[in-house]
Amino acid sequence: MTDAVKGSCCAVSRNASQPPPAAAATVRDAPVTAGQRADPIFIPGGRSHVGTDKPEIPLDGEGPARSVKLNPFHLEAEAVTVRRFADFVAAKGYVSEAERFGWSAVFAGLLPPDSDVNGNAPSTPWWVRIDGAYWHQPEGPGSNTDDRLDHPVTQISLADAQAFAEWVGGRLPSEAEWERAAHGGVRGRKFTWGNAEPDDETIFCNIWQGQFPHHNTMADGYMATAPARSFEPNEGGFYNMAGNVWEWTADPYRIRSLSRHAKKRNADAVAADERLLKGGSFLCHISYCYRYRIAARMALTPDSAASNVGFRVAYDA
Repeated sequence: MTDAVKGSCCAVSRNASQPPPAAAATVRDAPVTAGQRADPIFIPGGRSHVGTDKPEIPLDGEGPARSVKLNPFHLEAEAVTVRRFADFVAAKGYVSEAERFGWSAVFAGLLPPDSDVNGNAPSTPWWVRIDGAYWHQPEGPGSNTDDRLDHPVTQISLADAQAFAEWVGGRLPSEAEWERAAHGGVRGRKFTWGNAEPDDETIFCNIWQGQFPHHNTMADGYMATAPARSFEPNEGGFYNMAGNVWEWTADPYRIRSLSRHAKKRNADAVAADERLLKGGSFLCHISYCYRYRIAARMALTPDSAASNVGFRVAYDA
């Protein structure tokens, strides 16, 4: 798997030497009806901020906080669910990138012991390559999404997310828009609910409890994803902007710094066309991946997909 993915603690970037095969053309007798928005929440334009003056992982480019000016926009209250993505696939005849590659990255803890694993990322052995894994069978052949239609769809690449967003007349949010919705206009807030730290007993969101990656106590009730509308929303009405699934944004991954590290990291990001994701996932834990904070960030190549990668949709006002 070393030639297939580049491992990180949070997810894995696909490192394919060849692009996926083109999707087969779909012939239809009637025009495809556009999809419907799902509870978009209006956020007025004006001054906001992105990043933090107290970065926990400075090398990720979390700080310093900087002022930004936003146009008014709408953002959906929840991540796009399996049910909605299935409707999109049925309407458009869409074939996801993971299907066209023929495999995707799966968190090993979700697999039965006899699973057919085709390698892993040496630095992160909990990520394994599973042939046939894609959004509808996210753990590979024999799995399905019938019991999680209201959960966020996963195994989604950037192109998959953009295609769905276009179908409903929207787009992906920028990092600044995503953070504006998450912090509700409160400068310096660490988490979407405030500054209280979650731990293995104090539950605010769907992250890992216990010793990662060997034992999850599931104190929050979930081994993997939770329903898109689980846990309490923040003051703005947004659900699960911490944990559950990483969410694609419209931005490339860049670090705003003049340091030698930033210049090297940005050059690598440009070469790989890495894109920015926000929010953390059900695999985050303070002991190794403290990225369920608002300012936290992650990079993936745009054709990547994994057990903990989804998205939500924004709209111009």
